[in-house]
Amino acid sequence: ISSLIEKEAKSDQDKRLVSSVILNRLDNNLKLQVDATTIFSITKGKYKLKRDLNYQDLKNKDEYNTYFIRGLPPLPICYVNRKTIEILLENYKSEYLFYFFNEQVQKHIFSKTYKQHKKLLEEYRKNE
Repeated sequence: ISSLIEKEAKSDQDKRLVSSVILNRLDNNLKLQVDATTIFSITKGKYKLKRDLNYQDLKNKDEYNTYFIRGLPPLPICYVNRKTIEILLENYKSEYLFYFFNEQVQKHIFSKTYKQHKKLLEEYRKNE
């Protein structure tokens, strides 16, 4: 879990919220759908993916792709900073189940419901 947080989040507070989403999704038996795992499933950590993910990437049948598998990948996807592990062990609580990264404001946007997530994502994409 900490490796997913390490790759996904930007700041310590972001790490707390991302960790809460991952834990909430695991508790609710939802696929994690973490983009960093999809990138790892393509690159195996050997190079930087120099393009945006596309819909076909999300369907990549790989044991690391959390859009394809349910639960956690078999091994970490990166080395983890000690602070990230400490943040995960804080067991930060939120009601969030969804997030996406907003390039315009350079932060993740969190949602409690899929309906809210979809609405915020549509607004973001209109303004891109």
